[in-house]
Amino acid sequence: MTQVSEKINNSPALRWAVLGLVSVTMMMGYIVAKQMSPLQYFFELAPAQGGLGWTSGEFGVLAGSRGFFNVFLLMLFVGGIILDKTGVRFAGILSCVLMLGGTAIDYYAFAFMDPAHMVNINLQWIGYTEPAIKLQVIVAALGFATFGIGYELCGITVSKVVVKWFTGKEMALAMGIQVALARLGTGLALSGAPKLATAFSLSTPILFGLFALGVGLIVYLIYCSMDRKALIKDAASGDDEKFHFSDMGATMKNPGFWLITMLCLLYYSALYPFLDFATKMMIAKYGVEPSIAGNIPAILPYTSIILTPLFGGMYDKVGKGATIMIIGTVMLTLVLIVFALPLNSSALAICLMLILGIAFSLLPSVLWPAVPKIVPMKQLGTAYSIIYYIQNIGLMIIPIVIGGVLQRNTVGDNVDYTQAMWIFAAIGMAAIAVSIMLLWIDRRKNYGLQQANITKE
Repeated sequence: MTQVSEKINNSPALRWAVLGLVSVTMMMGYIVAKQMSPLQYFFELAPAQGGLGWTSGEFGVLAGSRGFFNVFLLMLFVGGIILDKTGVRFAGILSCVLMLGGTAIDYYAFAFMDPAHMVNINLQWIGYTEPAIKLQVIVAALGFATFGIGYELCGITVSKVVVKWFTGKEMALAMGIQVALARLGTGLALSGAPKLATAFSLSTPILFGLFALGVGLIVYLIYCSMDRKALIKDAASGDDEKFHFSDMGATMKNPGFWLITMLCLLYYSALYPFLDFATKMMIAKYGVEPSIAGNIPAILPYTSIILTPLFGGMYDKVGKGATIMIIGTVMLTLVLIVFALPLNSSALAICLMLILGIAFSLLPSVLWPAVPKIVPMKQLGTAYSIIYYIQNIGLMIIPIVIGGVLQRNTVGDNVDYTQAMWIFAAIGMAAIAVSIMLLWIDRRKNYGLQQANITKE
C-alpha cells in the first residue's frame, strides 16, 4: 500500500510569515522564563521594605525549579515523543496551555500567599541545605516547574517548525531571527520586570507574563491554521519519514549528537544561571541602583537581537559552524573569568556584557542549525528533547548550587561573588574543550558542520 506523507507549500512569503508567528509565541515564553531573575533583589528585601524576606538559597530553588518536572519526571522525553508522533500543531498548543497554567500558579503564590509561612521539608537532594523553607517558595516553584514543561516543549516544537519550513534554505538565519526575538523577550523581562514591581507590586510582572502567554497561544493558533492549509499530500515519500521508537538507537549511538548535547549543557549552564544572579550582582558588587540594575544584564539579549541573525546568515552562506562554536565558548569563559576578579567598575561590567552579548549570539546561531545536520528529521523532536532534558539538569542544579554558595558568602548586606563566578568560569572551560572535540569529530564523521546551509535548487 502506498504511504502518503505531509509536505508543505513552501513559498518564501509563507515560510517567513510562519517564522514570525512561532517566534512571537516563543518570545512570550522567554518573557516569563527570565522575569524572575531581575526580581531577586526585591524578593530578598525585608517585608517592611516591600519585599518577601527570601534568602539567596530560596531564590535558587525557584530559579532551578523550571527543570524539576522535566528532569525528574522525564517530561522532556515524553514531550519529544509527543512532538514526533502528533506533530507540531498539537505539541505547540499543549506547550502554550502548560505555560499558562504554570504562570497562573506563580501569580497566585506571589499575589495571595503569606511569605512568612514556613514549612519543614528536606530538600537536600536538590542542594538546598536549610531545614525550613517558605511555603510561598514551594508553590511558586511548583508553578515555575509546570511552566517549564511547556516552555521546553515549546522550544523543541518551534525548532522543529523552523527545520520543517527552512531545510535547504536560510535555516540558520531563520533560527537566528527566532533566537533574536526570544532574546528580545529576555531583555524585556530583565529591564521591565523591576519597573513593574517598583511601580505596582511584586506580582504585577507575573500578571503581565500571564497576559503575554495568552497572546502567544492566540498567535500559535493562527500558525496552526496556516500550517494546515499549506499541506500537500506526497505519495512518493513513503513510510521512511515517519518516526519509530527504534530510530532512537541510531541517535543515541551518534558521537556528534552527544558532543552537541554536552556543549549545550555546559554553555547554557554557565550563561543562564549567571543571568539569574547578574542583576543582584550589579547592585552588590558594582553599586548600580536597584531600579536600573536589570538594564546591564539586559545588554546581553539586546545585543544578540542584532547579532544572532547576522551570524546565522553568515553560517548559511559561509559555514565554519564548529569553528564559531569554539570562538563563542572562549569569549564566554574569558568574560566570566574577568567577572570573578576584584574589579568593581560599573563601566567594566557594561563592557563585559557587550562582549558576552557577542558570545551569546555566536554559539546559538550555529549550534541549533547544526543539530539537523547530525540527526534525521523524523528523529529531530526526540533528539531536541534529549538535548533539552540534559540541558535542564544543568539549569536546575547550577542555580541551586550558586544560591547556596552566595548565601555562604554573604555577611550582612555584603555578598562576595568570587567563588560563584569561578564556578561559572570552570563550566566555560569545559565548554571550550567540548567544542574543540566537536570540530575534531566533524572532520572524522563529515557531518557538514563546517559547510554552508543554503543548498542550490
